[in-house]
Amino acid sequence: MLTFPARLLVLSQDELWSHALADDMDRLGLRTLCATDKDAARIALGDLPIEAVLVDEASFPSEEAIVDSLRAAAAPRRIAVAMMRRDDHHVVPIGWDMVFTRESHPQQILLSIEHLVRGCVCEEEYDTRCQTFAADMPDLEAQMASQPALSLLSVGQPDPEFLAINHILKAEGVDVVAALSSYGAFDYLHDRTFDAVLLWGGAQPAEALAIAGGMRRNTRLYHTPVLLRLNRLVEIDVGDAYLRGVNDIANPSASVTEIAHRLIRLARGYRRQTTIRKTLDSMRHRPEMDKATGLFGRDLFAGHLARLSQACRERQRTLSLCVLRIADTPDIARARAKGALERAAPQIGSMISRLVRSEDSAGRLSNDVFAIALPATSLSQARNVGERISAVISCTAFDSGQGKPPFVVEFTIGAAELLPGEAAGAALMRASRAAGDTAKEAV
Repeated sequence: MLTFPARLLVLSQDELWSHALADDMDRLGLRTLCATDKDAARIALGDLPIEAVLVDEASFPSEEAIVDSLRAAAAPRRIAVAMMRRDDHHVVPIGWDMVFTRESHPQQILLSIEHLVRGCVCEEEYDTRCQTFAADMPDLEAQMASQPALSLLSVGQPDPEFLAINHILKAEGVDVVAALSSYGAFDYLHDRTFDAVLLWGGAQPAEALAIAGGMRRNTRLYHTPVLLRLNRLVEIDVGDAYLRGVNDIANPSASVTEIAHRLIRLARGYRRQTTIRKTLDSMRHRPEMDKATGLFGRDLFAGHLARLSQACRERQRTLSLCVLRIADTPDIARARAKGALERAAPQIGSMISRLVRSEDSAGRLSNDVFAIALPATSLSQARNVGERISAVISCTAFDSGQGKPPFVVEFTIGAAELLPGEAAGAALMRASRAAGDTAKEAV
């Protein structure tokens, strides 16, 4: 019996391979369930909060409609559906979110699945906000269709394979830019936006890994997918490479066709998720939102939270709430008496609106209290979000006016996870009481 619900379903008739992969995923913290036939997989998707499915192509070679069938079984929850194949030398049918080969590292599968799942949560949040705002919502598919061609940056010394890969990418309508060094690469990355980056490993892949690490330290480039091409057999800690920022690694045996198709899939997935997140972020400027902060106002937040809680139940998603209450410190008492806290409240709220993820909904309940609804997030993760936001804001000095020294803001944090059958308002009150209890303990 699993301690935590399974999140990944592996659909394969090769039980030896699927159970070995499941053991690897479990060790990395991604609980996995195995199924050998489609009917069992559909039943599991309907009964369990599974977030992604990995289908072994060798077991189901001619199942063109299997993707739609699996997604329908999980509806209204959106799931990521990926293919596992023995090689990648021919074109993959449209509809699969990602394609791996049997040589894929478990860490690569884990990171890709987590990224795809967050994208599904973003799309679900978009659907819920469409209900909350009711009208004038931008159409995602229309936005995708109107965007320019995919853009890709290739970084490294000239390689004989570059022209072949470039030819395939150009034939697919992808715009390719080449940089010969890390200096040139970061110049391009600073001036332009790319949907994916190809790093040529060369004789020593250390420089390529340093570029990937540098991108992960840049907030604008953090989510840009990176594929590392190993040109020859070299000693490399594959797990460490994924942790340092590489999304995919193409081994020396990988064909140019395979590499090009993997790059296109990474770029398309990133383009779609970026579009969704930008759409969600742009909603801060809607007239219904709190104009001073870009947050949900109290009544709007209550309405959206009610819809979100109902949607999460239907989707079998967890929903956690985090309440940030301004701590009643001597500094705050003086700022409140002088009216400085009230003047700073819009700035504090605006900072919170920019520190939450796109798929999370933050509301301004009063000048002292802010709340965040976090779909597909556990109680401990919600508390971590609150602590991170509090740590950032506590490093900011706010103006006290009249030549007085600036003051800092600290929060007491409360979190609650929505219980089965519990009303959203009751969960919010539990989180609020937890924040109040934290304040009492700090006194």
